[in-house]
Amino acid sequence: MAEYIIHCSDAPNGRKDTAADVHRWHKERGWDGIGYHYFITVDGHIECGRPEYWVGAHCRGHNEKIGVCLAGKDKFTDCQQQALKLLINHNATSVRGHYQYDKGKTCPNFDVEHWFYNGGDWPLLEK
Repeated sequence: MAEYIIHCSDAPNGRKDTAADVHRWHKERGWDGIGYHYFITVDGHIECGRPEYWVGAHCRGHNEKIGVCLAGKDKFTDCQQQALKLLINHNATSVRGHYQYDKGKTCPNFDVEHWFYNGGDWPLLEK
């Protein structure tokens, strides 16, 4: 069983970013590489970032939790919703948004707990 923290890439909605792009962005900032364990593309592909056995680098003080990043800022696709459900529903003990750990953040820009604990109805589908 695992605890998850959901993030967004804060990139323009609909842009076809990948985990490799995020890895490059993080390296360019002088970090060790992608801090998330998983990245979900706008097409709903689940891409691996850090292995789950490595401590993440995505939420100060809570990096022992699994970090999942959705491509985009505040409008996510149905494919992303289905991929997120697939990834977390089989073994999640808790699912929270980054904003719940860092009051200076809004990421991923939707109510994660409401989404998860109420059947995964997607609040912010891209139109």
